[in-house]
Amino acid sequence: MSRWAGAYGAPLWHLLVLVACFMVAGYVATRVVAAGIWMGFVAWFVAAIILHDLVLFPLYSAADTAAQAMAGRVARPRRTRRLAAINHLRVPAMLSGLLLLVWFPLILGGAERNYRWAVGLSTSPYLVRWLLITLVLFGVSGLLYAVRRRGSRRADP
Repeated sequence: MSRWAGAYGAPLWHLLVLVACFMVAGYVATRVVAAGIWMGFVAWFVAAIILHDLVLFPLYSAADTAAQAMAGRVARPRRTRRLAAINHLRVPAMLSGLLLLVWFPLILGGAERNYRWAVGLSTSPYLVRWLLITLVLFGVSGLLYAVRRRGSRRADP
């Protein structure tokens, strides 16, 4: 087994999971082509790559750098506390951003006509629900940070 890992660079289970992922992706591609929506899918995929790599990545990298700089000025000099504080901002921001990325047509109301035609409901609750979920994510993360910080103060002599 170590000979395999040396030649491949990872354990055998890694290759099996990778093959399974490619099989799922191939199945999805056949379903997209069979449904006749492959042009829209390709356009969405390319736009998502361009939007992420050229617009979103620089934006959230700059926001993370600014948050780290602010945390460095406000937090105690111990590096572990500063990193814990910044991670308690990163995780809810990432989850909220992921929800926005997946559901943005409904959150921003861009799919109102199609959504109403398909299910007979309005998209108006999605924005409020996304904002509430974001608020809860940051609230729980802040509460967890406060509990961890209080616990670390007790542990420090």
